[in-house]
Amino acid sequence: MRITCPFCGERDLGEFTYLGDAKPMRPEAGASEDDVFDYVYLRDNVAGVMDENWYHGGGCRAWLKVTRNTLTHEISAVEPAAGAGARQVAK
Repeated sequence: MRITCPFCGERDLGEFTYLGDAKPMRPEAGASEDDVFDYVYLRDNVAGVMDENWYHGGGCRAWLKVTRNTLTHEISAVEPAAGAGARQVAK
């Protein structure tokens, strides 16, 4: 599998680290114990297209949001994760 990093271009999977589902959002400070438990431990097991977080440790060290089909490994989109240099790509 190859991933096209928005900063470095197309690279081999070995340069990246999978960091999981990009959908869960960290609960606000003071959130209930149940909300924190859900955020830390509960994940959907999606068979199909999902957004994932990947880290490009072998390249630019950027956090990326990759839209990938978990059944076919087809990647339909790669973009910088929020707060990971999105402004640099927009220039």
